[in-house]
Amino acid sequence: MSATQPRSELVAHAAWPVDRIKDHAGKIGSGVTPSGGAASYLDDGIPLLRSQNVHFDGLRLDDVAYIAEETHNEMSGSKLRPRDVLLNITGASIGRCAFVPDDFGEGNVNQHVCIIRPAARLNHKFLTYCLSAPWGQDQVFAGFTGASRQGLGQRDLGEIQVPLPPVPEQQRIAAYLDAGCAAIDAAVAAKRRQLETLDALRKSIVYRAVTKGLNPTAPSRTSGVAWFGEIPQHWRCEHLKRFSKRIQAGMTPPTNTPEYYFDGTIPWFAPGSFNGDIDLREPRKLINELARSEGELRIFPAETVFVIGIGATIGKVGLVSAEASCNQQLIGIVCGHRMHSRFLAYQFKIYEDVIPGIATATTLPIFDQVKTGNLPTLQPPIDEQRSICAFLDAKLAESKNIVACIERQIATLTAYRKSLIHECVTGQRRITETEVRHTIGRIAKTTGAGQREDIHA
Repeated sequence: MSATQPRSELVAHAAWPVDRIKDHAGKIGSGVTPSGGAASYLDDGIPLLRSQNVHFDGLRLDDVAYIAEETHNEMSGSKLRPRDVLLNITGASIGRCAFVPDDFGEGNVNQHVCIIRPAARLNHKFLTYCLSAPWGQDQVFAGFTGASRQGLGQRDLGEIQVPLPPVPEQQRIAAYLDAGCAAIDAAVAAKRRQLETLDALRKSIVYRAVTKGLNPTAPSRTSGVAWFGEIPQHWRCEHLKRFSKRIQAGMTPPTNTPEYYFDGTIPWFAPGSFNGDIDLREPRKLINELARSEGELRIFPAETVFVIGIGATIGKVGLVSAEASCNQQLIGIVCGHRMHSRFLAYQFKIYEDVIPGIATATTLPIFDQVKTGNLPTLQPPIDEQRSICAFLDAKLAESKNIVACIERQIATLTAYRKSLIHECVTGQRRITETEVRHTIGRIAKTTGAGQREDIHA
């Protein structure tokens, strides 16, 4: 989006004049990295806000860094004041914004966070809502032109345009949005807690079925493995290599041999292909038959279980339905006739939480094919394995449908929040004092909140 597009859009939509932030801000500037970098951080002291502390729903201080008062004084140009608006200007969180509460106390920011200090004609909350509106975010990203840019400069920030209703109206709008957005945020948080509960339930269902079977009256015995506990008496528990035909890491055909990648038909998977489901569907690339014939590709048959053996997502598991290949970060497990591949994949869902703790830790945690082969593995009779898989497929399909419904609800609430902010800060929805009181009172009754804040604060 060009620099003129946001202005023309705002002029078309806003009920009030539109002006640049720099004409209504006493300060626009970011902090610096303290001398010594992370080594200068303390367990207590002056809070140093970084990009991970700035979110659309406010400041999050659970992992805030602290600096000494001497360092804080050295960074005097980025000392925080109440009602400063903070905007992330680099990295994946660029555009997130929040304001400094009146009771925050002393604080500072590093170079990834910009301070915008509104002047008298621009309310800090109103500005924060403007920046978080869709057209505000468009302007932020219009100044961030890609990988060659390290971040958003204060000159770009100063050119961002916002509507300027009278200050009392800004205050009314901010108070109304505080209440409305708080209600939406609470609803979204409740939905996310539902997702967490469903995820825990899903793990519990998988664990119970994979380690105990479907017959609650079956005699049991100890497995001898801490994370399996008691298992049905007639099940075997031995090293995975006893139940497998092949356990082998994949490989990456040389990228300097581009002919391996022309008109490919063989799926090639990498850690980025894993999405939490049992089944892998989207390969990272397709490799052709030339790579196979020249020995630059390891091919695994359909129903191979792929496990990530290195990196941040170590232990994640997936199952392929057709012949496929993978890179060297993945380990392919081809099951023998006594082990159903889908049952093994479900069993590895338990190992997703175990492998990171037992992997060899070098620069990155590593779990190679030898360690994979030595994993204790449960083997019920093959018919029982199939029954367990059918049960889990049905249960997890139900859970997936519920999750998809909740995620749609979250998306709807999030879209409504953006729409509400847009309508209010542009004046398409005019907010009266009566409407503010009514909304805050209704929210207070719903949430059990106390008295509303003074809207003219």
